[in-house]
Amino acid sequence: MIYDVIIVGGGAAGFFCAIQCAERNPNLKILILEKSNKLLSKVKISGGGRCNVTHACFDPREMVNHYPRGNKELLGPFHQFLCGDMMGWLDDNGVATKIEADGRVFPESNQSQTIIDCFMDLCTQRMIKIYTSCSVQKLELLAASEEEQKEVVSGVWQVHTKNQMFKTKAVLMAAGSSNAVWKMMAKLGHQIIAPVPSLFTFNIKHPLLKDLQGLSMPNAEVRILTTKFKDSGPLLITHWGLSGPAILKLSAWAARTLHDKKYQFKIAINWLGNTFETTRVKERIEEVKKMEAKKKVVNLPLFKLPKRLWQRMVQLAKIENKNYGDISNAEIKTLVSLIGNCELIVNGKSTFKDEFVTCGGIDTKEINFKTMESKLFPQLFFAGEVINIDAITGGFNFQAAWTTAFIAAKAINQAD
Repeated sequence: MIYDVIIVGGGAAGFFCAIQCAERNPNLKILILEKSNKLLSKVKISGGGRCNVTHACFDPREMVNHYPRGNKELLGPFHQFLCGDMMGWLDDNGVATKIEADGRVFPESNQSQTIIDCFMDLCTQRMIKIYTSCSVQKLELLAASEEEQKEVVSGVWQVHTKNQMFKTKAVLMAAGSSNAVWKMMAKLGHQIIAPVPSLFTFNIKHPLLKDLQGLSMPNAEVRILTTKFKDSGPLLITHWGLSGPAILKLSAWAARTLHDKKYQFKIAINWLGNTFETTRVKERIEEVKKMEAKKKVVNLPLFKLPKRLWQRMVQLAKIENKNYGDISNAEIKTLVSLIGNCELIVNGKSTFKDEFVTCGGIDTKEINFKTMESKLFPQLFFAGEVINIDAITGGFNFQAAWTTAFIAAKAINQAD
């Protein structure tokens, strides 16, 4: 038997492409091959188990600004299928969604299993075959035999696993961050942009952060010193250093630079974000110095800083035993610097497990983004994270997976 399409990878992009292919043509013979015994594993853990399916950004030109790599290539595809289309598709298939205050979109159930059940049910209804623990070892494009020429035009793909060989008219590579798949594509002749981690947290050992895990600021700004990179947003102190959207976004934009630095670098934190102005902060402290002269600095936090963080800053400024009326101009300057230009040394990274993403993959120059087809081989398609495309946290990576899978399914169906 010759399949119409074999999809390598049982994740978000692979499943969505399979379902889209079947929706367009229920007669297509579709097979999903997944190397592990788990399906839709990233969907399962995304958003803390709630599945951040997309982001409420409805303008393609605005949407692409959230992609450090792939922004130019995704502009055209996003005009065909964007977050509103995904939300509408989910709704049509019984999954109601909601938009949260920060723009992230989740199923109303707050359960990723809702998405998984939807996908699995549709695969059953559409008779899409799924084989798990089935790792693809090799791809070959061969000329069709006389008999096969009745079914195919441009040749037959042979998909070799450890124990089986399958034939198909088209192949979709949707295996995510798979080194084995990238090596396989490189053997075929595709250029692979070397993969490095994106969306990770910063390991920091510093007295300022010690034992303050769980404290956060709603809109801090973080700069990577000696580089152009900076970002802002919620900042979270963890037991290993710093996390939160501000850090994760920064790690995405600076992924390659930080890899080159071997994750050893300095950052400067403005804990107050865009509300910080050196002069105004200094004036406020001086104002409190006059009005609350007899109060201990350590007992009267300012600028809505968490009490324990404020106390630690006061300790580092060596004024924990002083009243406001007794602090000097030099000590005020030190305190202002700790609030608005707090320099810390980063020594390594930690994986942010729920959102782990890789920067790198199939070179976008070798893919036709009108079809997601390889420019080197006919009927070889790509979707999702296997491509050198990645985004910041917030549902953007899933949207790239849905969109590229949608475009590929449309092209596969037209070719058939």
